[in-house]
Amino acid sequence: MAPDMPDYTLLTRQLEALLDGRDWLTNTAQTCALIMQQVPELNWAGFYLQRQPELLTLGPFQGKPACNPIPFDKGVCGAAARNRQTQRIDDVHAIADHIVCDAASNSELVVPILRQGALWGVLDLDSPRRGRFDEADQAGIEALVGVFIARTDLPDFLS
Repeated sequence: MAPDMPDYTLLTRQLEALLDGRDWLTNTAQTCALIMQQVPELNWAGFYLQRQPELLTLGPFQGKPACNPIPFDKGVCGAAARNRQTQRIDDVHAIADHIVCDAASNSELVVPILRQGALWGVLDLDSPRRGRFDEADQAGIEALVGVFIARTDLPDFLS
């Protein structure tokens, strides 16, 4: 493992210990804080929640103020929500409909959060370094999202 590569196995255990309650708000905040502290070269980590059809609303995050809301037909977060698939982008400036919230962001990793097969939201990570996220980061962050889902009572915002 490279020296700047996070130990995702350790991070998974740490997140399991942090999320000892079922409260979604506390758990989103704890997850963002852990990721921002332990994953190097990030300038933003946060949640966008689906509180309205086809629209993501800003949730807890760490970093500079963020864009809000994000429609499903725009940007990397919108693509993750629309397709319900992780988006790992080496150069966000190469994406035609990229939404620029922080001009310092150059790469992005967005993992959808599904509740009983339906989209609940996305976890969005930004980095100032192009090509920051690799397959190991994607697998590690997806594992953290799995812990978050397993240990959180996710409300149904759309009902």
